[in-house]
Amino acid sequence: MFGHEKGAFTRAFQSRPGLLEIADQGTLFIDEIAELPPSVQPKLLRVLEDGSLQRIGASQERRVNVRIIAATNRDLAGEVCENRFREDLFYRIKVMAITLPPPRAHRADIPLLIRHFLPREWQ
Repeated sequence: MFGHEKGAFTRAFQSRPGLLEIADQGTLFIDEIAELPPSVQPKLLRVLEDGSLQRIGASQERRVNVRIIAATNRDLAGEVCENRFREDLFYRIKVMAITLPPPRAHRADIPLLIRHFLPREWQ
């Protein structure tokens, strides 16, 4: 996500930008953000707060301007209560939440979805 510099670790034969740098001036989709390790959460928070990041093995900061769209199948508020997700990061990414109920919560829609997404020859 943050990239690395040449020689930062074994087999780092060249410098590489991370996903945040690649998405600079655009949008980065992070799927399953609840799975983000605790060691990475403050680094992502820093990017969201002031746009700065540091590649692995680098001594200088880089600046990015990136929008984050995140998804998870977990209750992030519950993860915060259980101290598995940083509260400050939670509030930074929860600008607009869209909650989608699982298909089992609206079984009557399943045939409509099948007709919409399956090719005609399979219906």
